[in-house]
Amino acid sequence: MTFEFFLCITTLMVLAGIGAPIAYAILLAVFVYLFASGAGVGIAGKVLMDGLYQSFILLAVPLFIVAANIMNAGTISDRLLSFCVALVGRFRGGLGHVNVVASLIFSGMSGSAIADAAGIGKIIIEMMTKSGHYTRGYAAAITAASATIGPIIPPSIPMVLYALVSNTSIGYLFLGGIVPGLFMGGVLMAMNWWLSKRRGFALEEPVPFRELPRRTANAFPALLMPAILLYGIYGGVTTPTEAAAVAAFYALLLAALFYRALSFRALYHILVESARSSAAVGLVIGGALILNYVVASENIPSVLAQHLVGLDVDPLVFLLSVNLLLLLLGCLLDATTIILVIIPLFIPTCRELGIDLVHFGVVAVVNCMIGLITPPYGILLFVITAVTQIPLSEIISEVWPFLGVLLLALLCMVLWPGLVLTLPRMMGYAG
Repeated sequence: MTFEFFLCITTLMVLAGIGAPIAYAILLAVFVYLFASGAGVGIAGKVLMDGLYQSFILLAVPLFIVAANIMNAGTISDRLLSFCVALVGRFRGGLGHVNVVASLIFSGMSGSAIADAAGIGKIIIEMMTKSGHYTRGYAAAITAASATIGPIIPPSIPMVLYALVSNTSIGYLFLGGIVPGLFMGGVLMAMNWWLSKRRGFALEEPVPFRELPRRTANAFPALLMPAILLYGIYGGVTTPTEAAAVAAFYALLLAALFYRALSFRALYHILVESARSSAAVGLVIGGALILNYVVASENIPSVLAQHLVGLDVDPLVFLLSVNLLLLLLGCLLDATTIILVIIPLFIPTCRELGIDLVHFGVVAVVNCMIGLITPPYGILLFVITAVTQIPLSEIISEVWPFLGVLLLALLCMVLWPGLVLTLPRMMGYAG
């Protein structure tokens, strides 16, 4: 490690440690490196522009953000929730199951865990607490846990970012996330059932079966969105980026014309908020592109890969070690930073050890999502606290059982790659 790179890393850690926005911390650390090494600042601009112009797939990020915000603003979320209540609300822990199923459905539209938690999650928390059957902390905890499914089932903004840094097929990554996402939903529902039975949560009043067809028809146009996205991508009709544009346009048609629940003023606020969110993500991406150039200039990935291969590390041991490191980092850093800055360090080693990059990518994204609910940082916990005013201590005390089953699901994905790779292989993926 050169002295210049040591200064870069030290600056990054100090700024992040004192609470500076991670995008600014990365950019300032990179400029420290460039000044210390005598390189021109123009290099940063060139690397940034080259990275953005060569990454058409990045356009999917703001488009998915717009789609999610439109879904939240219209009545689409309410209709989906009504359908979920009729479907699974009659079972023990009914509204908890509704929470998870709603996240599974909404994950096929937003691609963002934060959009899931702040939008439909806020509504279901109010439903759970008003029923009187669940504590505030429990309702918030299962909402945070189920929101982690959002970026696993396609579309997925984190998988778009992973495809950017690994040059992996975004289509196969999306396919690889479907079974793990459903598996995560299954273990969360199992834990919710067990806790509900153990604590004696009262049953909800069941919705008559004769109501199910009407509620299904009411939500059917919204339920079509995941099918449209998947057909567009895997039917060869659209690229993932074009599919994101279709998702945003379809959400706009539903909210504004079909359901008539979106005014011009509301649309303006949605676009402004989406622009702000996209700019925040864009700053981190820009900083990460330049930082990745610095890391490559220092030849760190190649040295790390050669060192690990020289030690004859077993691929499974390597995967388990990387996942443990990512879990620890997830307690302190946000998912975008981990995917764009940390994970690229391990990709050359994965190639050397013969680890499938689609398998590694899906597992890494799941790991990062679990980090979103891992104390002390757990950004999803902060988001839910902000939108519901439920004390953070109440949420943390209830989140541990859900965190435990998600970690068990992650371990299963690491040990049995078929959970991730079966669907991609059925669609022609050869690894």
